[in-house]
Parts: sequence; structure tokens; C-alpha cells
Amino acid sequence: MATAAGKDATRARLTRLVRLSIGAALATITLKTLAWLLTGSVGLLSDAAESLVNLVAAVFALVVIQWAARPADEEHAYGHEKADYLSAGVEGALILLAAAVIAYSAIGRLINPHGLSDVGVGLGVSVAASLINFGVARILIAEGKRYRSLVLEADGRHLMTDVWTSAGVVVGVAGAALTGWDRLDPIVALAVAGNIVATGISLFRGFTGGLLDRALPPEELAIVDEVLERFARSDVQFHALRTRRAGRRAFVSVHVLVPGQWSVKRGHDLAELVEAELRAALLHATVFTHLEPIEDPTSFQDTELDRAESPSRVSDLSRRPSG
Repeated sequence: MATAAGKDATRARLTRLVRLSIGAALATITLKTLAWLLTGSVGLLSDAAESLVNLVAAVFALVVIQWAARPADEEHAYGHEKADYLSAGVEGALILLAAAVIAYSAIGRLINPHGLSDVGVGLGVSVAASLINFGVARILIAEGKRYRSLVLEADGRHLMTDVWTSAGVVVGVAGAALTGWDRLDPIVALAVAGNIVATGISLFRGFTGGLLDRALPPEELAIVDEVLERFARSDVQFHALRTRRAGRRAFVSVHVLVPGQWSVKRGHDLAELVEAELRAALLHATVFTHLEPIEDPTSFQDTELDRAESPSRVSDLSRRPSG
């Protein structure tokens, strides 16, 4: 189980990485705005607009990381890690907003095209901004996967989208300048907007999947199955396995069926060992187990989310004294 010091170190690392993203956004906004002022390109203007979105998203991500790291309390007994999904949702919405702004500007330029100026210098400035974004995006995506931080990974993917956006814009602006076909600039901008929409939709899928308590991915479920198989035998079985993820934290619940003649301590010791092995194999996991006698038919009536009570069982329980 992660120590308090380890959690603080992780939060500090994530905070530094998001601050790096904020610094990159400020630098690229400055460079891309300069490139737009030099060339008058609607493509470069849309590129600068997306970098502004990057800045807002990175600032929001910084707030979310601090929020998600808060310990569990009476009102949020399972912690605050789901705040990560809020960040992914906001990032997706901002990306779609950037795509709408780009498309609006590009359509206006298609209707009323005009020439570009100082293209060489403007594109050089834009490329420098893209190199900054590329380096930071690679770091954020890698560290996001390492720390299982949806916030960092979403921010990194957003920046990487910005890199491809910039590449498309550079090609469009250069092509327009070389061929004299001014409409090529807004056409490329529209294509870039479509690519941005795809990224925004992908982030929204992660956002909605978290809110709907999607099960752990197949590779993590395989880890859970492998641990349970090590303990399973003729008189020890498992069922009602349920999993979900809330940000960096995984939740695993499973019923442990053991012989009814076992002592409470023996059954509890086995459950403790199973929980420890699952936590060791699956980082940032919270594990719940429930002991049941394997000979009792009612132990097999609670494998679904809603328990199917037998009439005889309900009758027996209702006759028990309340004192």
C-alpha cells in the first residue's frame, strides 16, 4: 500500500509536470501569435487559438490534480480520484471548442481569400513552437501512463494534437505561398479541425467511461484472474468479481467461498492474503472481499449486482428474533 510520503511525492511530481505544460502553453501562445501577426494566415491564427485552449486546460488540470489527491473523508468515503475524469471532460470540450473556432475562421477565409506575407519567418516561428509542444507532450503522455493519471495523459494527447495541427497548418501556409492558391490555407485549417474533433471525442469517451464505472481494462483483469487462480482449489472458490477505476485508483470486489466448518479466523486469514496479493499485483488498488460458506446454496444467489433472495431464505430471516 502506498505510504503518505509516497502519495505526496507523486502529487508533487504530477504538479511539476502540469506546470511544465502551463509554461509550454504560454511560450507557444506567444510564438504562434507572432507567427499569425507576421503572415496574416487564418491557419496560424487557429493554431494560436488552440494553444490558448491548451493553457486553460493545463490550469484546470493543475486544480484537478490537487483536488484528486485529497484524502477520503466522510462525504467522499472512496476518495476524490474521479476528479481526473472531470479534467478529461473539460479537455475534450475545449478541444471541440477550438475546432469550432478554427472551422469558423477557415470558412470565412474560404469565402473571402487573401494573400499571405512574411511566410518564411512566420513558419519558422510556428515550427519552433511545435517543437516545444512535441517535447512536452511526449513527457506528459509517458508520465501519465506511468502514474495512471488521466489528467496528464489527456493533457499530453491534447498537446500532441496541437503538434499535428501545427504541422498541417505549416504545410497549408507553405503550399498557399508557393502556389499562390490562397484558399489552400483555410482548406488545411478545416482538415485540422476535423482531426481535432476526433481527439476531443476520444477524450470524452474516457470521461464518460469513468462516470459509468467501466470495468478495468483486459490486461488488468488478467492480473486479477491470475492472482485468484493461485488460491482457487476444490474447497476454495471465487465469484461475483467486480472491478472499476476511479482516476488512478482501481477498485476490486470479490466473494471468497470457503468450507463452512472453517473457523472465522482461518477464513479471514485467507481473505487478508488474497487482498494483499491483489494490492501487490495491481498498484493503487482498493480490494474488498466477502466470505461465504461454499456448501450453502444461498452463497450462489448473490453473483449479480442485485441479489436474488429465495422465498425460504426470506422467511427464515423474518422469523428470527430482533433482539
